[in-house]
Amino acid sequence: MVGEKLAEGKTKIIFDYGDGKVLVENKDSITAGDGAKKNLLEGKGAASCRTASNCFALLNANGIETHFVEKKSDREFIARKCRMIPLEAVARRIATGSFLKRHAEVGEGTRFDPLVMEFFFKDDARHDPHYSEEQVVSENIASEEEVEEMKETLGKVFGVLERAWAKQNVTLVDLKIEFGRTEDGRLVVADVIDNDSWRIWPGGLKERMLDKQVYRNLPQVTQEALVDLKNRYDAVAKMTDGFSE
Repeated sequence: MVGEKLAEGKTKIIFDYGDGKVLVENKDSITAGDGAKKNLLEGKGAASCRTASNCFALLNANGIETHFVEKKSDREFIARKCRMIPLEAVARRIATGSFLKRHAEVGEGTRFDPLVMEFFFKDDARHDPHYSEEQVVSENIASEEEVEEMKETLGKVFGVLERAWAKQNVTLVDLKIEFGRTEDGRLVVADVIDNDSWRIWPGGLKERMLDKQVYRNLPQVTQEALVDLKNRYDAVAKMTDGFSE
């Protein structure tokens, strides 16, 4: 039974669900620029919930532990309660976006093998600054062992999703995930993995991108642009249904 509201962010609301579980409700809002840019995208919550549920189910099936339990409704899923670690763990296969601003010596489109992995501290006021592994440990955000575990798991998550997308001729360019600690202290993949969490390029072509970068790139947000964006989110959600095949 749904209980008190535990937290609310830019794109989701967390409710107590009893028995060590929470209910995650996905909202229709879409944001960029640390929340400076914000719009209502009707139906986005349902598309995000569908995508996240499909991704988490795929990871669980591949032996990667997540907080996901089951999808409950069009925009809600049930998850195990955990304490979130205030980090975004990012894996990059292809150089693009903000990475190029920090590494001018790297050409756009450069392929990374092995993956480039980075951590960013979740703080809108500071624009989610890049944190070295040493900073993560020194500020007691996570232990050295947890940092290594997060990197190992991030690599596995990327690999599973990269292969799933490749079957549909879609290139997974980069991916961000978050981790939480369960009540007994174990690390699990948590939060959401949806169309705001990655860059995906059908056919490997940047101009065909389907992800949130389309919204970030909009010089002006019009109703027509929002309709196009919603269609892309729906298309991605439908494509992730194929992850179970």
